[in-house]
Amino acid sequence: MQSESQLRADLAACYRLFDWLGWTELIFNHITVRVPPADTARPEYLINRFGLHYAETTPDNLVRIAIDGEVTDGSAAPVNRAGFVIHSAIHGAREDAHCIMHIHSTAGCAVACKEEGLRHDNFYSAMLYGDVAYHDYEGVTTSEDEQPRLVASLGTKNHLVLRNHGLLAVGPDIPTAFNRLWVMQRACEIQLASDAGQGPNRPIAREILERVPASRVAGKGEVHRVIFEAMLRRAGIKRS
Repeated sequence: MQSESQLRADLAACYRLFDWLGWTELIFNHITVRVPPADTARPEYLINRFGLHYAETTPDNLVRIAIDGEVTDGSAAPVNRAGFVIHSAIHGAREDAHCIMHIHSTAGCAVACKEEGLRHDNFYSAMLYGDVAYHDYEGVTTSEDEQPRLVASLGTKNHLVLRNHGLLAVGPDIPTAFNRLWVMQRACEIQLASDAGQGPNRPIAREILERVPASRVAGKGEVHRVIFEAMLRRAGIKRS
């Protein structure tokens, strides 16, 4: 298990990687990671300081909060309300959801606005077969009343399309959640591109779809870390 200082370094680097990838939305959206010790009754997690751009995130300016919203690291920094509502709900309900990532990418929001949602008919969306959930839009997510419905919508799946809103992925650690979200984002980009071309889209047979997720080399835990480290090197991001 990583220490809090190691998690802070990884999470801050991940925020800056999102900026490099263009997955930012002014000062909004969030990536969170649960910190040890793993208190199942009242887990605590790290989140970005509200008002800073992702590019400004460092290990020291991340904020540690409990699922009830209490700041527990002595920081006086503000935390975005929507980030608390979405992330605390899932962290509190899923012991395996140590990391949660949420974005408003153009491709993700566009697919989230389509009635059909994400189709499993391209190389990347096939990898997500059977692991994508949907949650109906209820407005800006600032009410704790929505939390149980959000948790119920996600269920045991690791990818969530927030309808008319954006994308969300969970994982047991930062690298796994990152790779899951990257694949989901890529699947949305390709779906939009294929829909722009002439002619019907070619479906993938169900028997193929049912075996694709288990056959993924990039679905293995150790590969997630290798991918994450490679992307940090490519972006020139240091853990500081």
